Amino acid sequence: MKFFSPFKQTWSAWWRRSKLFRYLSLFGAFAAAALLIILPALSQPVTLRILMLAPDVASFKDTLVKEFEQQNPGIRVEILEGPNAANAVEDLYSSAFLLGNSPYDLINMDVVWTPKFAAAGWLMDLTGQVPQQELTGFSQNDLESGRYQDKLYRLPTRSDAGVLYYRKDLLEAAGLEPPKTFEDIVTISKTLQDKNAARWGYVWQGRQYEGLATVFVEALKGFGGYWVNPDTLEVGLDKPEAIRAAEFLRSTITEGISPPGVTTYIEEDTRRIFQAGEAVFLRNWPYVWPLANADDSPLKGKVGIMPMVPAVGRTDGGSCLGGWGLGIAKTTRHPKEALQAIRFMTSQEPQKRFITEAGFVPSRRSLFTDPDVTAKYSHYPQLLEISDNAVLRPSIAQYAQASDILQRYLSAALTNQRSPEQAMQAAAQETRRLLEAGKAAKRA
Repeated sequence: MKFFSPFKQTWSAWWRRSKLFRYLSLFGAFAAAALLIILPALSQPVTLRILMLAPDVASFKDTLVKEFEQQNPGIRVEILEGPNAANAVEDLYSSAFLLGNSPYDLINMDVVWTPKFAAAGWLMDLTGQVPQQELTGFSQNDLESGRYQDKLYRLPTRSDAGVLYYRKDLLEAAGLEPPKTFEDIVTISKTLQDKNAARWGYVWQGRQYEGLATVFVEALKGFGGYWVNPDTLEVGLDKPEAIRAAEFLRSTITEGISPPGVTTYIEEDTRRIFQAGEAVFLRNWPYVWPLANADDSPLKGKVGIMPMVPAVGRTDGGSCLGGWGLGIAKTTRHPKEALQAIRFMTSQEPQKRFITEAGFVPSRRSLFTDPDVTAKYSHYPQLLEISDNAVLRPSIAQYAQASDILQRYLSAALTNQRSPEQAMQAAAQETRRLLEAGKAAKRA
């Protein structure tokens, strides 16, 4: 204590004599106290929150999130597990933003959510935030699906596209070539059905839900039509091409090519029928391939894949684009860290490990033909052709409502409640009213 006495006496003397010394001492004490409070808070990692479909959580966490956190120890990614339904997750995101207290920093978006979320002002504009050299590696269609009114809001993490599966063993045995047109699907189906090679010719998703919209988009493309032009908001559902697309889908049922129950089928219903050997053709998504070729599958080695075909006289068929990607909530308190996260998770090497381990379709073109990837998924080069010719659903803010309109009237046509022409005319009129109301609300 004697050692400190001179310092204590000196400090006391300065304190009594100097007002400046007193101010500096008090300031120092307050600064030290503030540092004791602030420094622990600064040392805490930033947490980015994201909501995902329940089945996707494990693969995302075990690959992209794990690697990102290892390389960025100051940032954590917390995944909130949502329902096992895309529309339910979309509703949860929408409700959180509408209430104004969204807890999410990163937004995991289905391909059709971008226009709605962007138009509502819920997403951070990424235009110019990501170097062009990073963007050029993506599949062009996947990148385009993340834009709304020429601004970028979403980076793709994985792609998806409709696939036409066929029984190559049955076609080869009958001396038939794979189909080139819708009409070929019908002809080949009838030929093999007549030979009792398969009970059904063509199975597809006909229930009144988003899957029906994707099937129709492909038929519409094959006949040269369009749903809604996102630039002009012109509606094409009552054009001859759209009516013929609806007529084609209904004809597969009336002619016995597709089962009557197809109007109630979703993806797994059709996959099971096809994998049981009961159908020649299947329209579905890439997830079917590994299941159909599993060791316990009766179709192992007997299945071929190809893009969706067009109608006779046309050469530009197309498969509907699906997939998921990441955006950033405009309300996030950590925009810098969020951008860092999505750039990492969509970059080449993390994407390669994610795709290889999880089995998703790549969003980066080079991964479709990467030797390490194709060693495990030999059909990916064929999926690249399908992805390159994919068809986008209309990028409009009212997409969910427009899709609901199409589904209702198309379902009415398929179940003989209306003729295809009547159904498509009604769908077009209601869609136009929807878009006009949107314009009016925007002007107001």
